[in-house]
Amino acid sequence: MTIQLPDTNGGLRPYEPRAEPLAVTPGAPLASRTVFSAAHVVADPFADVTPDSPAAVDWDATLAFRRHLWSHGLGVAEAMDTAQRGMGLDWAGAAELIRRSAAEAKAVGGRIACGVGTDQLASGTLAEVRAAYEEQLAVVEAAGAQAILMASRALAATARGPEDYLEVYGHLLRQAADPVILHWLGPMFDPALEGYWGSSDLDAATGTFLEVIAAHPDKVDGIKVSLLDARREIDLRRRLPQGVRCYTGDDFHYPELIAGDDQGFSHALLGIFDPLGPLAAEAVRVLDTGDTAGFRALLDPTVELSRHLFQTPTRFYKTGVVFLAWLAGHQSHFTMVGGLQSARSLPHFARAYELADSLGLFPDPKLAEERMKNLLALYGVAR
Repeated sequence: MTIQLPDTNGGLRPYEPRAEPLAVTPGAPLASRTVFSAAHVVADPFADVTPDSPAAVDWDATLAFRRHLWSHGLGVAEAMDTAQRGMGLDWAGAAELIRRSAAEAKAVGGRIACGVGTDQLASGTLAEVRAAYEEQLAVVEAAGAQAILMASRALAATARGPEDYLEVYGHLLRQAADPVILHWLGPMFDPALEGYWGSSDLDAATGTFLEVIAAHPDKVDGIKVSLLDARREIDLRRRLPQGVRCYTGDDFHYPELIAGDDQGFSHALLGIFDPLGPLAAEAVRVLDTGDTAGFRALLDPTVELSRHLFQTPTRFYKTGVVFLAWLAGHQSHFTMVGGLQSARSLPHFARAYELADSLGLFPDPKLAEERMKNLLALYGVAR
């Protein structure tokens, strides 16, 4: 029982799919770590749209996926990069997503935090950037969700130096009703964010970031760091004020960062926990018992898949995330807002399928195999 998968040399190779999925079921709430999965959106495949049209979202399937994550004890990080903010999902669509997901979270008792950015603004003055942030913050707070202050393309383009970041973020933190999560997204995820915090020198940028936090520690629940640099994250979390959490956004080194060391650990807010949700939750429950080795034994083997999905250009990892959601049966199609399903190659999909299947991530391996064969046939690979 094999499937022929394309390789990177233009040929085919046999792969024998796994017969049974990994046995993971919903369990007790997570205790030792706060863990958010950044969740993708499900496109409406029947909408007559073009790649530059406003996103057409299948709301039922999108919310059902969030219920899936909540059922395993994970929080949902909503309207973030994983939901294609700025890559198919505009602010109008994100605002609707925030309202719907926050209402669903309240109905089921799920934890939710939502992205606050400036993507309704292409460019503008510093005052206009601040006003755009304020508009989005008001929407998130009105929905009853925690706010995540996301990095802003408009601010990166407008700011003259660190002082402008200090002014804008200081203003937002002073007016925030509750403690927020600050999000530092590196340029590997969005090239427009090069030089964020006023410098391309990461040491200087880190200093400005810490200055923002030190000035308002009571308004910062935590920071979410997505720089794919484990040593820098560890150094940064050791310099945080007491009570301010570090949420790792490092999709290359998350097992070691969450496990931590004798000086601390990271919580998590990760895009890779969209496809890994149930397994990740099970691993953290093992960590809750004090079994760090058992936690690493479950999570370490997933890093190869994560590194594959997040390979350069890293910003297209969303395509692999949605592809795996389709194979896993969380949606009926492989269509993405903005037409982003075309952003990865067939060999990339084949390797993602093989890695995910070997981990037992598909609840129905036969369904995943059949859907993979359908995709292969679409690309001209004979069944």
